[in-house]
Amino acid sequence: MEAMDAAAIDAAMPAGPISGSAAADRIAAALGTPNVSGLKTVVTAFVVRRFVDRGLLVDLSATPDGTLHHPGQVAEICRREDLADLVASDTPLGPEQAAARLGVRRVEFDHMVRLGWVRSPQSIEVRFGTSRAGAVDVALYTTASVDAIVPAHPEIDWAQLRAVEKGRRSPLASLRPEPASA
Repeated sequence: MEAMDAAAIDAAMPAGPISGSAAADRIAAALGTPNVSGLKTVVTAFVVRRFVDRGLLVDLSATPDGTLHHPGQVAEICRREDLADLVASDTPLGPEQAAARLGVRRVEFDHMVRLGWVRSPQSIEVRFGTSRAGAVDVALYTTASVDAIVPAHPEIDWAQLRAVEKGRRSPLASLRPEPASA
């Protein structure tokens, strides 16, 4: 990868880069649903990172802790007519939310993860109480990746899978992951 010239970047930006959370705030405002402090965040930095992964935004930072973005590039994203669809497809879902979206039990979704049908691009640390000992990592999945599961697996009787009762063994339990192609 070719190194970026810091002077060239500075000259191209009228103001300094903005953080991923500031970019998320601008995107939320462009959708008419601004992120409000103290309320549930509408557009998160997770969505901004997915935009980077998809090549829609460039990350100017050199650290894994956060992202920095050109404000003009963020403004361009905010003007896109398909912005709402882009945000919706990259909205994060936890495993429980993903299972609910698919209409299956959490155990079925866990099997889908084991089978490699969906992958988590990121996890977050969730703390219970104030102790670090109560922290767990929770995998996040994009809405688009969860929505892609059903069409990608027509071999599954989805109506039957959705009807499996609590306490019953999952029909997915006996399936084995496909070997990775070389």
